[in-house]
Amino acid sequence: MPSVDVTAPPSPAVVPQISLRDFDARREEIKEQLIDAASNIGFFTLVDHPIPLEHVDAAFALAERFFDLPMDIKQKTPWSAKNMGFEYQSQVRPSTGYPDPKESYQIGFRLDDEAERCWPAEEDCRGFRKGAEAFKSEVRELSLKVMELLAEGVGLPTDTFTKGTVPIQPDCSDSMSTLRMLKYHDCSDKDFGPDYFRAGAHADFDVLTLLFQREGQDGLELCPGRKLSTEFGYGDEWTPIKVERGAIVINVGDQLMRWSDDRLKSTFHRVRCPREGEYKGPRYSIGFFNQATRDAVIQGPNKAYPKITGGEFIAQAMQRNFEAAMAKKKLQTYAISEETIKANQGFEASGTGLAKAAVAVAAA
Repeated sequence: MPSVDVTAPPSPAVVPQISLRDFDARREEIKEQLIDAASNIGFFTLVDHPIPLEHVDAAFALAERFFDLPMDIKQKTPWSAKNMGFEYQSQVRPSTGYPDPKESYQIGFRLDDEAERCWPAEEDCRGFRKGAEAFKSEVRELSLKVMELLAEGVGLPTDTFTKGTVPIQPDCSDSMSTLRMLKYHDCSDKDFGPDYFRAGAHADFDVLTLLFQREGQDGLELCPGRKLSTEFGYGDEWTPIKVERGAIVINVGDQLMRWSDDRLKSTFHRVRCPREGEYKGPRYSIGFFNQATRDAVIQGPNKAYPKITGGEFIAQAMQRNFEAAMAKKKLQTYAISEETIKANQGFEASGTGLAKAAVAVAAA
C-alpha cells in the first residue's frame, strides 16, 4: 500500500485497532492492516494477542513494587551508559525544557558484568529479576511476529527486522533493545497548567515500540504528520489514545522509518498531565523498545538512504539532535548534552531517550 502524505492530518486522527485473532489464518489480512496503520499514522493498538492479561498485571505489580522501594535501594542500580538501570527525573525534553516528572528502570539483554550490576539484589526485591526477564522475553516474541509482517509489507525479507534487532553475540553485547518500566509521579493537589507535560513531545529512535498502560491512567497523545526520518518538526493537532485494558499500543520508531524508506511513519507523541476531574495519582507504563543491534545494517528496499549500522544511526541521531539544539535552542526530540555524547561513545545508547548531563557523568 502506498505511503500517504499526511502533512495536514485530520483532527482527530484515528488510531487503528488490529486484532491478532486467528493469526495464521488471517496473516495476510493482518499484514495489510499493520502496513496501512504504520504508513498513515505510525500508531496502532493490538488486541487478541497472545500475552495473557495476568502476565501484564504481574509485570505492573513488579514495577510498582520496585518503585515503592526506598530511594537508596533503587539507587544501588543507577542508570548506565548502556541504557540499563534506574533513573530519577533525569530525562529532559527540549520541547519542554525541564525533566520529565517520572522515574524509570531499564532492563536490557546484555549479559556482561555491567549489566549484572544493574539488577536489584534478590534480597532487596525478591522475584523481580525472574519476573521481569520472563515478561521481557514474552513481549519480544510478540514484537518479532509483528516485525516479520512489517518487513514483508515494505518489500524486505521476512527476517530483516528480527535478525536486525536480536543480538548474535554470546554475551548479547551487540543488543540495544530494552524493556522500560516507568512511574510518572502523583499530580494530586497540583495545577501545572496547560503547558506542563509528564513527557514532552518526542519521537522514538528505535525500530518498534510496544507500550503497556494501566486502565484509567490516560495521557498519551500523538501528532501525525512527519514525512521524513530526518525531520524534527511537528504540528499542533494532538490525538489522545484512550487506555483500553488488554490493548497494546505500538508505534513505529525512527530506525524503522528509515529502514522502510520513510514509508512507515515515526510519529511524535507526548504524555500530558491530568486535567481537573481526571485521575491524578501515579501513572505506570511499561515500554519495550526494539532497537537495531549495533552492527545491523539499515537500508530500505528502494535504497532511499545509504547503508548505516544501528550503532551509527544512534550516534548520528544524537549528533544531529545536539547540533539542532545548539542552533535553534529548542528541539522537538531528545535532549543531547556533550557529556552524554562522550559517555555513549561506542554507540551503546538506546532510543528510549537520553539522560541529562549529571546522570551521564555519574555513569561514565
